[in-house]
Amino acid sequence: MQTKRTDADATGLDQLDPKTTQARDAKNLRRIIAARKDLADADAELRAAVAAAREDGDSWAAIGLALDTSRQAAYQRFGTTK
Repeated sequence: MQTKRTDADATGLDQLDPKTTQARDAKNLRRIIAARKDLADADAELRAAVAAAREDGDSWAAIGLALDTSRQAAYQRFGTTK
């Protein structure tokens, strides 16, 4: 699993001066980077929510229902430490 970068511009894209650098506007690349970060944040929140549900005694069947999947699929994805 990749480590999550927390600084605002880990890519260096903001350091490029469009007046001196021959390149297209990187707005779409920035959008992709932001979406990837949002996915990583959402995955971390989902894992925390599942862990909290298990700690509070919720069954894998109930968690599977909340995830719109089977008990077994929920356990396979979240039941082991990765």
